[in-house]
Amino acid sequence: MKNKIRSLVLASVLLATAAFTVKTAMAATTLNVPFAFTVGNATCPAGHYMVERDNNANAVKLVGATQSFTWAIHPGDPAPTDTRVVLKFDENGGAHVLSAVQFGSLTTSRLDKRSFSENPHSEIALGK
Repeated sequence: MKNKIRSLVLASVLLATAAFTVKTAMAATTLNVPFAFTVGNATCPAGHYMVERDNNANAVKLVGATQSFTWAIHPGDPAPTDTRVVLKFDENGGAHVLSAVQFGSLTTSRLDKRSFSENPHSEIALGK
């Protein structure tokens, strides 16, 4: 009987540890985007968006009220000590297009394959 109780307690501890590990693998930040924007063919309204980083999958997820998007992330241009979370937008005729997501020193590849390089850019950042 003692063996069964010890096994039950040990299993509970292992499950709690696993749940904590999964929780800590995700880091999240909420940003307020004051304008509507597009991601690919999807239109996203102005509002609060959560940016989550999954350390295990090297991915970043943008979560809005009605939809979410997930992209792979890799080392980018920011300094290795950069801790900001940044949504980068291209502007074209008053329309905003999400062009990249930066999470600390990691970034997505260019999300919008069309070139707006001669047009203004804007960033919404949280952090240093």
